[in-house]
Amino acid sequence: MWLPMLGMTALPHLGGLYGGYITRKEVKTWYPTLQKPSWRPPNAAFPIVWTCLYTGMGYGSYLVWKELGGFTEDALVPLGLYGTQLALNWAWTPIFFRAHKLKLALMEIVLLTGTVGATIVSWYPISRTATLLMAPYLCWLCLATSLNYCIWRDNSEEKEE
Repeated sequence: MWLPMLGMTALPHLGGLYGGYITRKEVKTWYPTLQKPSWRPPNAAFPIVWTCLYTGMGYGSYLVWKELGGFTEDALVPLGLYGTQLALNWAWTPIFFRAHKLKLALMEIVLLTGTVGATIVSWYPISRTATLLMAPYLCWLCLATSLNYCIWRDNSEEKEE
């Protein structure tokens, strides 16, 4: 049983690695040109936070999968929501950092945050531990959504090449 645990815990990090690849260039060139709120976390915090969040959500998905006996009919909604939020999570970075579409990224992260909320609600009756592992992620997304909103609000459309 340790192989599924490792695989499901590691899975979210794949998108994180891709996002880091995209972000690496843009955080030195395009991102510094944007007006950002004073309360924005330092750039160095993001990879640390995301490593913790990806590990927690991945392990939480394993707990739900295990409790439901694998990819069963009962797992369709909770793991389907999880997969949807993971795809939305992975999509945000290219929209924001690669395409520079601040408004589209804002709409996408609002959808992502709602999907994470729905995932948490669907996981609660299955595994309270998995639900609690997702709670920091939801909190971070609220901060990230606020940050995305402020950056969109404070930067003109011309910056969205």
